[in-house]
Amino acid sequence: MYDLGRAFIASLERDANALAVVDGDTRLCYHEWYARICAVAGGLDALGLKRGDHLVTVLQNRWEAATLHWACQFLGLTITPLNWRMTGPEIEYCLSDADARALVYQDASADAVAKAPGAINIPRFSIDGAGDADESFTKLLNASPIDGTPRAHADDISLMLYTSGTTGRPKGVPRPHRAELTAAVTSVGHNGFAPGERILGVMPFYHTMGVRSLLTATVLNGVIYCQPKFDAGTILKLIERERIGALFLVPTLYHDIVTHPDFATADISSARKIGFAGAPMPDGLLVKLQESFQPDIFVNHYGSSEIYTFAVEPNAPGKPGSCGKPGMNQRLRVAKLNSTDPDDIADIDEEGQLIADMEGEESFPGYWRRPDADEKALHNGWYFTGDTGYMDADGDFFVTGRVDDMMISGGENVSPVEIESVLSLHPAVSEVAVVGLPDERWGQKITAFITRASNVTTEDLNAHCRASELANFKRPRDYVFVKQVPKSPVGKILKRMLVAGEYEVE
Repeated sequence: MYDLGRAFIASLERDANALAVVDGDTRLCYHEWYARICAVAGGLDALGLKRGDHLVTVLQNRWEAATLHWACQFLGLTITPLNWRMTGPEIEYCLSDADARALVYQDASADAVAKAPGAINIPRFSIDGAGDADESFTKLLNASPIDGTPRAHADDISLMLYTSGTTGRPKGVPRPHRAELTAAVTSVGHNGFAPGERILGVMPFYHTMGVRSLLTATVLNGVIYCQPKFDAGTILKLIERERIGALFLVPTLYHDIVTHPDFATADISSARKIGFAGAPMPDGLLVKLQESFQPDIFVNHYGSSEIYTFAVEPNAPGKPGSCGKPGMNQRLRVAKLNSTDPDDIADIDEEGQLIADMEGEESFPGYWRRPDADEKALHNGWYFTGDTGYMDADGDFFVTGRVDDMMISGGENVSPVEIESVLSLHPAVSEVAVVGLPDERWGQKITAFITRASNVTTEDLNAHCRASELANFKRPRDYVFVKQVPKSPVGKILKRMLVAGEYEVE
């Protein structure tokens, strides 16, 4: 199998003049981008960085970040992108854990980098002159270019992503070139992408979905549109102006798009292929998107940083809630709850933990220096995802939540996703998150946190739930109306903050 450097050269040779990357006023075709990639690679090479060394970046989505990503692929370096919103201690931990050999950052992350003492011990480059970097990114860009011969092999580590670390230290997820290239190619097939595809690049390049958008666009001779931050109004204008055809977002970002005041008048007709991942999509939002976009392809992709694809539902509105069947090059099962035996398989429609075969080409080799994490998640060749779900009689899989989110109320196991989907169908509900709060009687009291699109009361929502097919024991016992549902930088709902009382009542 090709390494990623050769995959880029293949696209270059296929159509060197095709538009490749757009970032504001910067528009680069493949031969122009290749020249910059080779120059930056030359600058990194001059530092003495060697195959397998980690280059840490703390950047927003911009052409420089995309260029660094590809320069590392040519050199055989492991690019290690961090969330630009990280704190100094978080950056310090990752620099040490990854044995970082160089660091690139920008104004948005300069203050945090300054609070990471380990950063002063390695070469530091600033994109925009921020902070006290040793050098500017311009020095890399003006370096003598490499000759363009890829130095990596398919089994070298291309990328290391850090998980969010919501319950402890973040975990490094190393991913070989073969896993990254396979994931990009299968993404093309799963999403029905075509050569020259115009793909929105708003999911961060430190997140598996953002990396996938970047690589998929490139192997197709397509265009990646770099967006440093998500802003629904800006995205709508960009789709209309650039005729962007493919969107791959988490559900909360789609929610922000369809509820934006400009959405009703925006021309979104070019966006014929839309997909989501990262979390289940509430039924109400699924309906709104189908009615608004009327896309040719509407994909629910279920995967993770560790193994990019678990399952794919190519027609998400056709079977709401389902993440479909195992993707190409993948096997998926439901293991019984609390079991670590991959052959202890749950019955049809029985809720358990979703597990994936690690022999697939998209898989990671195990966590970076975390035998404790390997021991928890890897069992007899299977990756235990930490997601709860079930398989129905058609062989389709459903994700019902996280093992840690499972509520036990009145002695019954209750997952939040079904409740959230029912409530999302009420026209006055804008967003909803359901958690279990400690309760003397119930053990955990099922509580729904709601942001309202219009006036609605607890009594209205109780009546709505009673009129649905939701079992009575799953009905929320309390409703809290909040100004906003807390989210991570990539748009995932942070239920732990709701449990901790970190929210503002409306």
